[in-house]
Amino acid sequence: MRLHRLQVTAFGPYRRTEEIDFDELSSGGIFLLHGATGAGKTSVLDAVCFALYGEVPGVRPRNRLRSDHATPDQLTEVVLELTVGGRRLELTRRPEQERPKRRGTGTTVEKHFSALRELSPSTGEWTALSRSHQEIGEEIRQLLGMSREQFCQVVLLPQGQFATFLRADATERGKLLGRLFGTDRFVGAERWLFERRGAVEDRVRAQDQRLIALAHQMRQAAGRAAAEQPPPETAPGEPGLAERVLGWAAFARTAAREHADVAELALSAAESALKEAESDLEAARETAELQQRYTDAQARSAQLAAERTRYEADTERWERASAAQQVTPALDARDTARREHDVAEAARQRTAAALPDGPADADQLAQRAGRLREDLGRLDAARRAENRVNELVAVRDGLDREAAADEQAERDTAAWLADWDQVRAAHQRRIDTAHQAGQRAVQLAGQLDAARTGLAAARRRDELIDLERAADERLLRARETAAAARERWLELKERRLRGIAAELAGELADGEPCPVCGSVAHPAPAEPGTGHVDRDTEERAQADSLRADETRGAAEIELHTVRERLAAARETVADRSVAELAARLAELADAHDEAARAAADVHPAREAWELAEREHQRRVDAQQRASARAADLLARRETLDAELAALREQLTGLLDGEGSAAEHASRLERLAAAYTAAADAAKAASGTAERLAQAETRLTAAARGAGFDTVSQAADARLDAAGLRALRERIEEHQARQAAVTRELADPEVLAAAALSPADPRRRRAEFDAAGDRLRDAFAARQAARSRCAELDRLSAEAERQTAELAPLREEYTRLRRLAELVSGSSTENQYRMRLESYVLAARLEQVANAASLRLRRMSSGRYTLVHTDARISGRGRWGLGLRVVDAWTGTERDTTTLSGGETFFASLALALGLADVVTEEAGGVRLDTLFIDEGFGSLDEQTLDEVLDVLDGLRERDRAVGIVSHVADLRQRIPAQLEVVKGRYGSVVRQRSSAEARVGG
Repeated sequence: MRLHRLQVTAFGPYRRTEEIDFDELSSGGIFLLHGATGAGKTSVLDAVCFALYGEVPGVRPRNRLRSDHATPDQLTEVVLELTVGGRRLELTRRPEQERPKRRGTGTTVEKHFSALRELSPSTGEWTALSRSHQEIGEEIRQLLGMSREQFCQVVLLPQGQFATFLRADATERGKLLGRLFGTDRFVGAERWLFERRGAVEDRVRAQDQRLIALAHQMRQAAGRAAAEQPPPETAPGEPGLAERVLGWAAFARTAAREHADVAELALSAAESALKEAESDLEAARETAELQQRYTDAQARSAQLAAERTRYEADTERWERASAAQQVTPALDARDTARREHDVAEAARQRTAAALPDGPADADQLAQRAGRLREDLGRLDAARRAENRVNELVAVRDGLDREAAADEQAERDTAAWLADWDQVRAAHQRRIDTAHQAGQRAVQLAGQLDAARTGLAAARRRDELIDLERAADERLLRARETAAAARERWLELKERRLRGIAAELAGELADGEPCPVCGSVAHPAPAEPGTGHVDRDTEERAQADSLRADETRGAAEIELHTVRERLAAARETVADRSVAELAARLAELADAHDEAARAAADVHPAREAWELAEREHQRRVDAQQRASARAADLLARRETLDAELAALREQLTGLLDGEGSAAEHASRLERLAAAYTAAADAAKAASGTAERLAQAETRLTAAARGAGFDTVSQAADARLDAAGLRALRERIEEHQARQAAVTRELADPEVLAAAALSPADPRRRRAEFDAAGDRLRDAFAARQAARSRCAELDRLSAEAERQTAELAPLREEYTRLRRLAELVSGSSTENQYRMRLESYVLAARLEQVANAASLRLRRMSSGRYTLVHTDARISGRGRWGLGLRVVDAWTGTERDTTTLSGGETFFASLALALGLADVVTEEAGGVRLDTLFIDEGFGSLDEQTLDEVLDVLDGLRERDRAVGIVSHVADLRQRIPAQLEVVKGRYGSVVRQRSSAEARVGG
C-alpha cells in the first residue's frame, strides 16, 4: 500500500482545504512530520485512517471530526489517493454533519457520504465504483487484508506502547500482546473448554444422580429384601458407583423371586379352602330352602281351608250366570227393539206438531207433500229470471266501481304530473350536491393528512424540546465529570511521577541489580511519602477518565441527534402549538366527515332519480289506459240496463205481486219438507211397534227354556263377559293353589328335609367369606410379589441402560477435563504451566523478537539481540512471555528493564518494526509501502540517531517510504523532506518541503 495524495477540508484543526503530496514527500524515502503540540500532526494520520475505514483511531466520535473553525457553508471532507493491490484508487469520505438549508433559514443534517473511484491505466480516466459505505469498507478490508486496529498497529506504529512493553513484567506484557494480536479468541476457547467441561460434568453428575434415584426406587420396590440387605451408600461422581448399584440390584431381584414363589404356594392353599367352604355353603342353602318350602306349604294349606265357603259360593254363582248366557241374545234383542220404538215415536210426535193442519196418517201426509212439490215446479221460470236480474245488477255495480276508481286514479295522476318539473329539478339538485360534496371530501382528505402529519410533528417537537433539555443537562454533567476525571488522573500521574523512586524501590530484590543503576546493593531505598500513588491507582484513574470521555462523547452524539430531529420537526410545523394544530385537525375532520356523508348520497340520489323517471312513465301510461277503459265501461252499462228492464217486466207477470220468486219458493219448499218428514216418522213408528211385540214373545220362551220362571230372574242372574271371566279365574286359581300345596306336601325331598334339624346358612356364609378374604390376601400378596419382580427387572434394565449411556459421556468428560487442565496450565502434562493464550502469545513474541533482532543489531552496531524465553522471570508473572536482551560486548543475557533510555527507544522501535512484519505476514503478506513512526527520537545520542536513521533508511528498499512524527529539532537538519503543521488562531495549515527543495535551499 502506497499513499499518493491526501486532501482534507474543515477536518479537525484544519479550517481550509489542505493537500499533502505523499509522492513528493516520500521521494527521498524518509520524511519528517513535525509541528507544535496540538497543531494537528495526529489529525493527518486520523484523516488517512478515516478515509480508509470511515473511522478514526481510538474512541473519538465521528461527529467531532468537523473543524470548529470551519464556516457553516464548508463541508468536512477527506480525499485519499493510494495504490493498493496494484490498483490506483481514490477514496472520498464526509462524516454526518450539519449544513445550512439551500432554501430558507436554519440547518439540516448532511448524511454520511462515501465514494470510491479507480484510475484506469489504459485510458487515464477515473471510474466510479461505489457509493455504499458497507461495500467500500468491505473492498478496502479485502485489499489491505487488515482491520482498522491492525492497520493502526502496523502502519501507524505504536512505538510508545513497546517502550512500556520492554519494561513490563510478563503479566503486563501479556495484556499488551493480547491487544495487539487479538488473542481474545484463544481466551474464548479456554472459556469454552471450561464451560464445556462443566456442562459435561454436570451431565455426568446428573446421570449418577439418576442412577442413585433408581437405586432408591429399587429399594422401595424390593420391600423386605431391601430390609435384609440395604443398597450401598453412594454419592454422584463416586468411582464404581454403577457396579455397586447393579450388583445390589441382582441380589434384590433374586430375593424378590423367592418371596414370589412363597406367595404362589399360599395362594394355592387359599383357593382349596375357598372351594370347600363354598360346597358347605351350597348344601346349607339347599337344606334351608327345602325346610322353608315345607313350612310355607303347611301355611298355604291352612289358608285354603279357610277360603272353602267362598269357593263353593263362587261355583254356584258361576253355574247360574252360565245358564243366563242362553237368554242373553233374546234380552238384548228386546232391549234394542224397545229403544228403536221409543226413538221413532218421539220423532213422529215432533214432526206432527210442526204441521199447520194437525196430525194425520202417513198416506195423507204424503199426498199433501206431493201437491206442494207440483206448485214449486211452476215457480222455476220466475226464479231463473230473478237470479239473472241479480247477476246483472252485480255486474252493473262493478262497472260503476271501476268507473269511479278510474276517475280517482286519473285525478291523482293529473295532480302528480302537474308537479313533475319541480320533482325532476329537486332530484337533479340532490345529485349535483352529492357530486360537489365528493370533490370537497377529496380535497379535505389531503388537508387532513397534512394536518395529522403536522400535529404529530408538533408533538414530536414538544417531546424533543424536553429531550433536548435533558440531553443538554446530561452533556453538561458528562463534561464536568470528564473534566474532573481527567484532572484527577493528571493529578495522580504527577504525584506518581514525584514518587517514582519509591515505586522503583518497591520492586528491588536482594541480590538482583537495580534497574536504574545496576547495583546489587540497595543501602537506602526510597520510602513512599505521604499521598504516594502507585501504578494501579493511576491506571484506574486513567480508565475512569477514558470512560468519562466515552460518556461525554455519547452524550454529545445524543444531543446532536435530538437537535437534528428537533430541527426537522420545527421545519415541518414552525412555531404552531399542538392545541392550535389539534383544533385545526378536529375542524378538518368534522368538515371531511360531513362532506363524506353528503358524498355518500350520490348513489341513493341517482337511484331515486331513476325511480322517479319510471314512476312518471307509469303514470302517463296509466292515464292513457284509463281514458280508453272509461269509453268501454259506458257502452257495457247501456247494454246491461236494457236487459234488466226486460227481465223485471217478465217477473211482474209471473209473480203477480207476491214478492220475490225466491221467497215464495223457499216457503213452499219448507212446507213440503215438513209433510214429507211427518209421513216418514209415522211409517217408522208403526214398524218399530210391531218389532217390539215380536221380541217380547221370543224372550219369554227363552227364559223358560233356560230354567228360569220369569224373565226378571234370568236378567238378574246374567253377568257380563268380564264378570263371568273374573269369577271363573278365581275358581281356577283356588283349584290350582290346592293342587300345588298337595304336591309340595307329598314331595319326598321336602319331607326328608323337614325331618332334619334346622340348617344354618348364615354360619356357613361367614366361613365362606373368611375363606374369600384369605384368598384375596394371598392373591394380593402374589400380585405384589410379581409386581416387585417386574418393577425390579424394569429398574435394573433402566440402570443397565443408563450405565451403558454414561460410559461414553464419562470418557468425554475425562478427555475434556484433561484438555481443559492442559490449556489452563494446571495439568502436570503442561511442563511450563502455560495457558493456551500464553502459548499463542509466546509464539507470537518469539516471531516478533526474531524480526526485531535483525534491526536491533544494526541500530546497536551489533551489540544487542532480543531473545524470547519460556522461563518465568524472577519467579513472577506468566510462563512463556519472558524477553531478554543479549549483550554481545559482555556476553551476558539480562533483563530488558536494564536498558538505558536511548537503548530502550531503539529496542522498542525494533520491536514495533518487527511487529509490523509479523502482522503484515499474518494479514496475508500485503505490501506496506508507507509507514509512520511516533515520537521517541529525543532520547538518542547523535551516533545512535544516525544508526537508527540508517535502519529506517533501509526500509526504503523496494521504494518504501517512512514518515517520522517527532519534535526533535536535530531531525529537521537530518531529514530534508518535511511536512510541517503550523497552528494558528483560526486553524492549522500544512507546509510541505520536498527533498529537492531542501537541496536547492542548501
